[in-house]
Amino acid sequence: VLQISKDDVTALQCKVVCLIQNGNFKEALGVINTHTKVLTSDVIAFEKAYCEYRLNRIENALKTIQSASQQTDKLKELYGQVLYRLERYDDCLAAYRDLIRNSQDEYEEERKTNLSAVVAAQSTWEKVMPEDLGLREATYELCYNSACALIGQGKLNEAMKKLQKAEELCRQSLSEDSDVTEEDIEAELAIIHGQMAYIMQLQGRTEDALQLYNQIIKLKPTDVGLLAVIANNIITINKDQNVFDSKKKVKLTNAEGVEHKLSKKQLQAIEFNKALLAMYTNQADQCRKLSASLQSQSPEHLLPVLIQAAQLCREKQHAKAVGLLQDFADQHPANAAEIKLTMAQLKIAQGSVTKACMILRSIEELQHKPGMVSALVTMYSHEEDIDSAIEVFTQAIQWYQQFQARTSYSFSVFQPKSPVHLSLIREAANFKLKHGRKKEAISDLEELWKQNPKDVHTLAQLISAYSLVDPEKAKVLSKHLPSSDTLSLKVDVDALENSHGATYVRKKAGKLTGDNQQKEQGQGEVKKKKKKKKGKLPKNYDPKVTPDPERWLPMRERSYYRGRKKGKKKDQVGKGTQGSTTAGSSELDASRTASSPPTSPRPGSAAAVSATSNVIPPRHQKPAGAPATKKKQQQKKKKGAKGGW
Repeated sequence: VLQISKDDVTALQCKVVCLIQNGNFKEALGVINTHTKVLTSDVIAFEKAYCEYRLNRIENALKTIQSASQQTDKLKELYGQVLYRLERYDDCLAAYRDLIRNSQDEYEEERKTNLSAVVAAQSTWEKVMPEDLGLREATYELCYNSACALIGQGKLNEAMKKLQKAEELCRQSLSEDSDVTEEDIEAELAIIHGQMAYIMQLQGRTEDALQLYNQIIKLKPTDVGLLAVIANNIITINKDQNVFDSKKKVKLTNAEGVEHKLSKKQLQAIEFNKALLAMYTNQADQCRKLSASLQSQSPEHLLPVLIQAAQLCREKQHAKAVGLLQDFADQHPANAAEIKLTMAQLKIAQGSVTKACMILRSIEELQHKPGMVSALVTMYSHEEDIDSAIEVFTQAIQWYQQFQARTSYSFSVFQPKSPVHLSLIREAANFKLKHGRKKEAISDLEELWKQNPKDVHTLAQLISAYSLVDPEKAKVLSKHLPSSDTLSLKVDVDALENSHGATYVRKKAGKLTGDNQQKEQGQGEVKKKKKKKKGKLPKNYDPKVTPDPERWLPMRERSYYRGRKKGKKKDQVGKGTQGSTTAGSSELDASRTASSPPTSPRPGSAAAVSATSNVIPPRHQKPAGAPATKKKQQQKKKKGAKGGW
């Protein structure tokens, strides 16, 4: 037909539809663009927009739909899909509601599924509380989308139950078709199992999650988006461990077409993990390149600059990391609090605690928080800067007093039904007492007592503090304490002794019969006599010999100790090389010359000879003819030499 008439509208339209049915979207779009005069937007707007949508030219598809003069149901359906891909969920929700309200055909179930998918996306990515659409979850797709919405709300247990129901419905619906194999069913269930594994991971069941993730990968599903998400989640489980497995999994996230299957936040999370993996594998240049690219895409996002700072810290460039964080905090004041917390952590790691305290105190929105007050007081105490610690307490107390002056709202953190600033005053008083600031602590405790005169605990603390400074004042205040009669407590002693935490449990008395009963009545309680164990005697003990009364004293402290005998067998000590006799040693003595007459040996003469001689004497004299000992020494030397190699 087209050979006869090139511009036949019906023939061209049929050709475009045939190309679309065969999946040749690019060729179909080429036909439309080459015949724009004949194929106007009124005639073929849907086909053109659909081709652009399938070619992932989403913005062009949106323009084509909006430029159409008449909005048909087909265009409205496609408009909803385009808005979903563009992540314009509010507009998409309104479009599907309008479609469901104004159309009645066999595609109503699909529209409801798409509507529930939009609600799930809002809950997951925009943290919007999903509204109850009143949809009957009769299909596994609706159950799955409902589970995703619950995950976005943090209701993990409920979401798991929904996924289990979705799995059951999926098996039932697919098993009814005889042409569907078990492998096809498992492939369809892969996305449900992937979401189950994600819930397990969020619940801390990482081993179970990892096992399920790997089972899905073994199935080799055709959905590249699913594979990319699973690979990314496995990388997050591995963290800085098993980096070789993580490097393999990264390849799955780089598959063709992944960017068209996932949302922007999913793609961003994958890129963050790639940068972190590059850091863990010591690919510094790659890490810097990825983090810089991420920062250019999202200038206000915290993670890129934090990754860069972490990489600099791994390179021992802490000062440069702190400077980088400071620049980011100056440029983006809205995110300065988290950045400054990181800077303080780096300063603490460097040992600059005082500088860390200065950074923390510069975070105005956190200065009054109990956690910040506690951290600063602890750090100042470590640096022995008590004045600064007390100043932190004072500033926080003043902030809460001013806040309560502005509003009548009172809330509790430390104790139930107790304003925060009163709790801070109590903590400040305890701190001052601990560090010797008694008068200041008394002033704080008096203020607390004025706030609540019936508080016995505060009164007791005040009396204790005054007892250290003014005992008379402590006695006067002690009159305000309740009497002991009013403090009578009804305590079940038996129940207390038999409780689980009791350290002493009284044994229950058994039944007394016969003589025992008479003894109990006549003599009262009779204590059991402990049997004494017989002491152990030495092996050489002789009962006929009286033991030495000083045997418990050390030998040096005994009265009959005379010390060791010196000089005994001195002449028998060897004075030459091993195996030589004492006779040969006299020849080596320089003192025994012809000019000097021989003298009698004196104690210590052998030591003088050995010191002046060039021959080092042995530590012990060996008897002549002991070859076995020499062999042992040689064997030891060989063994030592072998170990040295």
